[in-house]
Amino acid sequence: MSLALLLLAVVLVGVVAALAAGRIRGGLEEPVTSRPYREPLPEGPLSAADLDEVTFTPALRGYRMDEVDAVLERLRDELVRRDVEHARCEEQLAALRAASPPSEQG
Repeated sequence: MSLALLLLAVVLVGVVAALAAGRIRGGLEEPVTSRPYREPLPEGPLSAADLDEVTFTPALRGYRMDEVDAVLERLRDELVRRDVEHARCEEQLAALRAASPPSEQG
């Protein structure tokens, strides 16, 4: 009985070593997903509307959706605030340029 177990152990170690060395081909295939691939955010500058479109795929051990939604909402509000501030600064700059006399180039 012990000779059979020893022989089985030697064969098992040999198979594991052959797999590790790449001598035996096979194994698992590449994983397949059933969800469509979608970039979470577009390339380039982001807007608040871009964050409105972000969704996350639920997973067994994923993030709490309410926490993710709260962070995205905060980021969206910050982008809106910055967009408004940027537009106000651009208007002020345009008004200053229009009010100042053209500089003489010589």
